[in-house]
Amino acid sequence: MASTDARIDAYIANAAAFAQPVLRQIRTWVHAGCPEVEEAIKWGMPSFLYRGKLMCGMAAFKQHASLGFWGHGDAAGNEGMGQYGKLTGLEQLPDAASFQAALQAAMARIDAGGKRSAGKPRAALHMPDDLHQALAADARAQAGFQALAASYQREYIQWITEAKREATRRQRITQALQWLAEGKKRNWKYDNC
Repeated sequence: MASTDARIDAYIANAAAFAQPVLRQIRTWVHAGCPEVEEAIKWGMPSFLYRGKLMCGMAAFKQHASLGFWGHGDAAGNEGMGQYGKLTGLEQLPDAASFQAALQAAMARIDAGGKRSAGKPRAALHMPDDLHQALAADARAQAGFQALAASYQREYIQWITEAKREATRRQRITQALQWLAEGKKRNWKYDNC
């Protein structure tokens, strides 16, 4: 194998026993098909970069592993992350030729300067009245909310509207106002992960 990242060695060693051979096989195939691959940890999972851009990634969970190619799109009806569903053994991996074809396609997308295929645009979320009123009463929080990209605004709205109890909803609005006044995104704690 060409250059490897010790963090990925540790990740594989700490994965569940069923996932270790799956992760090792994926890693071997990536290095075989892309000699200039760079290994990295992105979003806490082993990732493979080509010419500095994310090409594919793998992950291990308690009961399954996953494999996904960036920009490929997910398979319809897939219950796991990535294109290959919930992998629990080597037999569920694609055959070597199919894997290499997907890898070469990912490299070609990067070479062509292509970006990840855009999904369907999301419908705008309705601003709940209680959040609207709370923002109107706090100029700093409202300015913070308006400065956010639409996706970050959506995260706040969803977080608040998904509360099951009214007390939880009020607590979330109070917390949101504080974070927004400080210019923070909803998941600001994870910015440096």
